[in-house]
Amino acid sequence: QARFAAGLVFLDRDPALAAAAQGILDARLIEEGLCAAGWRDVPVNDAPCGPLGLSSRPMIRQVFVDAPDGLDEPAFERALFRARRRAEVALADDPSFYVVSLSAATIGYKAMAAPGHLREVYPDLQHAQLASSAVTFHQRFSTNTLPNWRLAQPFRMLAHNGEINTIRANRNWALARQPKLHSPLLDLSDIGDHVSRGGSDSQSLDNMFELLVEGGIDLLATTRILVPPAWSADENLDQDLEAFYQYYALHTEPWDGPAGLVMCDARYAVCALDRNGLRPARWSRSDDGHLIVASETGLWDVPEQRILAKGRLGPGQMLAVDLVEHRLLDSAAIDRINAARAPYREWLREGVIYLESHLIDPALAAEPMPPDVLARFQKQFALTREERDIVLKTLAETGAEATGSMGDDTPIAVLSQQSRSLYDYFRQAFAQVTNPPIDPLRERLVMSLVSQIGLEGNLFDLSADGARQVLLSSPVLSQRKLRQLLASPHLVDRQVRIDLYYDEEIGLKAALEAICAEAETAVAHGAAIVLLSDRFPQPGLTQIHALLATGAIHAHLTRKQLRCDCNLLVETGTARDAHHFACLIGFGATAVYPFLSYQTLFDMNQRGEIRGREDETVHEIGRSYRHGIRKGLLKILSKMGISTIAGYRGAQLFEIIGLDREIVDMCFPGTPSRIGGAGFVDIENEYRAQLARSRNPNYTLPAGGLLKAIPDGEYHMYNPGVVGHLQTAVRTGEFRHYRKYADAVNSRPPSTLRDLLALREDTTAIALDAVE
Repeated sequence: QARFAAGLVFLDRDPALAAAAQGILDARLIEEGLCAAGWRDVPVNDAPCGPLGLSSRPMIRQVFVDAPDGLDEPAFERALFRARRRAEVALADDPSFYVVSLSAATIGYKAMAAPGHLREVYPDLQHAQLASSAVTFHQRFSTNTLPNWRLAQPFRMLAHNGEINTIRANRNWALARQPKLHSPLLDLSDIGDHVSRGGSDSQSLDNMFELLVEGGIDLLATTRILVPPAWSADENLDQDLEAFYQYYALHTEPWDGPAGLVMCDARYAVCALDRNGLRPARWSRSDDGHLIVASETGLWDVPEQRILAKGRLGPGQMLAVDLVEHRLLDSAAIDRINAARAPYREWLREGVIYLESHLIDPALAAEPMPPDVLARFQKQFALTREERDIVLKTLAETGAEATGSMGDDTPIAVLSQQSRSLYDYFRQAFAQVTNPPIDPLRERLVMSLVSQIGLEGNLFDLSADGARQVLLSSPVLSQRKLRQLLASPHLVDRQVRIDLYYDEEIGLKAALEAICAEAETAVAHGAAIVLLSDRFPQPGLTQIHALLATGAIHAHLTRKQLRCDCNLLVETGTARDAHHFACLIGFGATAVYPFLSYQTLFDMNQRGEIRGREDETVHEIGRSYRHGIRKGLLKILSKMGISTIAGYRGAQLFEIIGLDREIVDMCFPGTPSRIGGAGFVDIENEYRAQLARSRNPNYTLPAGGLLKAIPDGEYHMYNPGVVGHLQTAVRTGEFRHYRKYADAVNSRPPSTLRDLLALREDTTAIALDAVE
């Protein structure tokens, strides 16, 4: 029996451009030892596509490829995969070229049309001879991208209902991890980026599924590696299965977010749900051997008396059909298969160090700084009395963040007349549209702050070396954990400290370039830990903000494909509250040691300013502070619908307001920033002023005033004066009092972007019928 593959290809409607693209695909097939047997014009009915679909419809053709003698089916699939990916690299500038499918096992049809009309668009689908043992189908709604033909689903392996909230981190880490991945079955050196940087989140996830499956990891394992269930808090989980999840968690982050997934390859047809079960999946099995899985019941019209069994998938569950052995596999059967793939538990027992607090030598704990040294650090890092007395003190006393009312009526940082933290230029993203947040209290069991310190390995190479890691319960370090970590046998000889200070004559931008080069050199020579520290100031040198350094080095090492060879630890006096930690971790930090926060709390405790802590040690105060920061981090993750800190790390889930494009491009590339603002020179001048104040013994800590209006503090748009005028105007109803209120508002210093706008008076009136 002849063996062949079929591929559906989108081409430019210009015949010359289409022929050129077709020729390149033919050439890549030949280079992989294959040969195109012929091309076919696919019959297409344009009527159901509608004007939008019709205006963008590509030329649609099918290619048929003969399987060479002596090439088994998996090798044939891999050759087809390489030919297609190399053709995509060669035709990267052709927006019309897209291979819907190219396989001997699956064939895809998709279109920009209503789902009920797909068989009308493609008359092929009406032929009785076109039969299959498994079919995946998806109706996609474009919530995050504009609709187009190539983004219609299913993709080559995957159909996805939901959103990947960690997509930016997943794409960035896939780029950084690219040189790590080497499959003995598949040459990945010339296939371009492993996942698409643009397009939809589902497209990128499909790329990763396809890469791992073609590289030798089967679909059952790949699904659990990329979209794992909430395994870490499951006390009843089988230890071998837990070891499977933990082993792969050391080497890749989850693709996290609400997800109902349906996948199919030559061996399996699979359905899976994300760890929270935020998308529905119901199944029914009929007496004629059909298994129907869909987001709603009744998709397939089968009489109730013919249904043998039915149910729904729960959070993190899977269902699979083995198309070769004709077996139905539930989650338990799939878990048994995965757990038995390798001796993961033995490898982890020998290679992983669990850095738990009760196992750490108390002698490694931090000692309080002398008062004059602490005061100098507090002034250098612009700690305010408000931060000290409300933010830090509350965290130490209650183990939770202080409660505040909604709304922020202070100026955005770039318009403020006060000295503002660099973290204030970053606004956290949050889940919206069809994307639900998570409740960090009631759904705590599905969330995790566990962080890994060590070297990532090759996902295709199962070995004991891949289990050599240090595990932290959270990315918030104490001094004991930091010192123990740096003394770990895995890492003691493979670390470098980069001090975040520079000679002001070279300028801040050049200083950032220098530390990026220093980090690159160190990692290239084997450093597994890069410790960024601003704890050791030197006379005459200016500091680099830890967030600038973290973002710049993370981005630089990612571009150089070295990021997965190291861990970025940040020892800084700038991090005080959960937002600060989220910024550092979101832009690449593996873990953070906030030395100034601890020292400030130790000092406050010695002076009796921390309520209810007189009989407790500084270690317990630090533990309470860390507990509060961890709760804050979970809350920030939950707003974005993300369950694990591994998925948040490097995700850049912020919007920047008020930084110059040059800073954004160098330190925070890819982060939304819609306006300009402060540049390197502005920030450098701010830090010089802070250092000068730190050396002035007569300078006291500023009041702050971000949380409430206080004298000499930050300006508030709804300050007592403005509110008083408004209340008087409402109470008396007199215009003169309203005028005072209006004058107070109109004369305030610019605080928001709209304050920079004014009505134009030199324009011509527009007719009402011309206004939409």
